[in-house]
Amino acid sequence: MTNIESKLKKQMKQIEPFSKQKKITNFILCVVFIIFALLQLNDPDGFLWFSIYFIVSIICLYSNFKPISKSLLILIIIALLAYSAFYFPLFIDYLETKNKEEIFDEMVYDKPYLEGAREFIGLLIAAIGVIYQLKIRKNRNQ
Repeated sequence: MTNIESKLKKQMKQIEPFSKQKKITNFILCVVFIIFALLQLNDPDGFLWFSIYFIVSIICLYSNFKPISKSLLILIIIALLAYSAFYFPLFIDYLETKNKEEIFDEMVYDKPYLEGAREFIGLLIAAIGVIYQLKIRKNRNQ
């Protein structure tokens, strides 16, 4: 056995599989993000939002079977948070309104802060889903 093979075997032994609870949590997250993705298909920019949520769902599912690179997870988190920064001013505009229930109503074109606030919150939820993967990855001894 070569030195490289022995190092790989040693690394594989250090990888602890997820507990049943973490696998179930990841599966539930996968289903939730798939539902989020499907709900985006009626939007004018639905393909973009479908892609974002679908990628997060794939990350949740895939990590049940194989570890995902820490640097890839961090890159995705940074991308999601950076994209959410574009919607932050609209989210602040929403916070300054009196009628907070408007966020659950239909899209109104003269109130762009509503859609911006929804997109900001959606990106944060997606980032939290990936942050969770990073957290449980650390607990997997990698």
